[in-house]
Amino acid sequence: MSTTFESFGLAEPILRAVTELGYREPTPIQAQAIPIVLQGRDVMGAAQTGTGKTAGFALPILQRLMQHANTSASPARHPVRALILAPTRELADQIYANVRDYAKHTGLRAAVVCGGVDIAPQIAALRRGCEVLIATPGRLLDHVGQKTVNLGQAEMLVLDEADRMLDMGFLPDIQRIIRLLPEQRQNLMFSATFSGDIRKLAETFLNDPVSIEVARRNAAAENVEQLVYRVAGADAKRAAVAQLVRQRQISQVIVFTNTKIGAGRLARQLEKEGLNADAIHGDKSQQERLATLDKFKRGETTILVATDVAARGLDIAELPAVINYDLPYSPEDYIHRIGRTGRAGASGLALSLMTGDDERLLADIEKLLKRKLPAESLAVDLPVAEAGVRERRERRGRDEADAGAAPARRRRRETEGHLPKATGYSNDPFFYKPYEPEVSAVTADTADSSVDSASSRSSITGARRTARPVPALLGGIKKSS
Repeated sequence: MSTTFESFGLAEPILRAVTELGYREPTPIQAQAIPIVLQGRDVMGAAQTGTGKTAGFALPILQRLMQHANTSASPARHPVRALILAPTRELADQIYANVRDYAKHTGLRAAVVCGGVDIAPQIAALRRGCEVLIATPGRLLDHVGQKTVNLGQAEMLVLDEADRMLDMGFLPDIQRIIRLLPEQRQNLMFSATFSGDIRKLAETFLNDPVSIEVARRNAAAENVEQLVYRVAGADAKRAAVAQLVRQRQISQVIVFTNTKIGAGRLARQLEKEGLNADAIHGDKSQQERLATLDKFKRGETTILVATDVAARGLDIAELPAVINYDLPYSPEDYIHRIGRTGRAGASGLALSLMTGDDERLLADIEKLLKRKLPAESLAVDLPVAEAGVRERRERRGRDEADAGAAPARRRRRETEGHLPKATGYSNDPFFYKPYEPEVSAVTADTADSSVDSASSRSSITGARRTARPVPALLGGIKKSS
């Protein structure tokens, strides 16, 4: 007998929303996690990205909160009872959209608070009350500081993409938030990967958790074709992106870079190549990032160049391909990146570009995957690469020419009277003639021969200077009687 959403005993309003969303059968992570969460047990859930982890914890949370569902307008009747923490604004918004859709017939309310946007609408939403609050850690603590949110009645805590939150330095914030929650609560951790450090952390606040792994630990989706292309250098990498998109006729692709500057530069370069590209990274405002993502989801943008801010949790339906313009520094991030394609059982394509400096990064990825990735050289001869090389050569030539012409340019400006002479004391030999000591002959009638021999010398100009003993410098010379 196959598992169905009806078999979980979910309330009719939740089942109605699930049916309207087109859900037919639960995914493996949903089939295993939902019954355990409904029992009130703590859970550590690991599954390949794109397999439905959000529904795996959101549906049973809503089911457990149905006893508190009401249609009252009073905020006091809608306190925060479930807190879901996410590492990025985009993931928080996505989780909120899913929870809102699941709960639309229940009377339960959801709200989201995250950084990068105006805090005033979030304060208004919190004052109206919500049973399910989705938040990024930093902005949640902002609200705690302003006393616009009370977590004293929270019954459940969810850490989605928990390893990513720790990688991003959220551990102190998470610990502060946990201390604000009641001790008696249910804790859930869901992610595509769990490192040893994450598992040790889980032991500090999870209570006898049930571990769920529906696939080999840290495994990439088997339905994603993975290829590595070796290219000559940075210019060739930029050209390779355009070449692969055109040759393989890729309708849409996310291109991942390691830096925000690199993302913006690559998007502009691809635009010059006649491709429809845009960039999303941390330097853009939340409104800009959401607008960029909406355009990409609607198919109005062909290439989305992104940093790892977009690597986790974003659900873009039927994305055919991803390209790693830069290999990630963390091999776990490789799994999350390529997990943007091949979602929900569909086939996908993951292409990676590498230069000779990336051998160690590739080795780390292959070690995590426990297999070698097929690699081949890619010949690139597109104008974008040639233009980049030519531009650098021309700039280098201009710099060298400027350096060589500098002395002549200065002399010309001195002659024209724009600059003072470089040798302001040219009439004084002391400032330009090398030091040439001369030992003068000692005269027979000198009173102190040792002083005379040490102090007598010819002047630099050739004129004879009178030898003077040291006392002359200290207060004069006694007159001879």
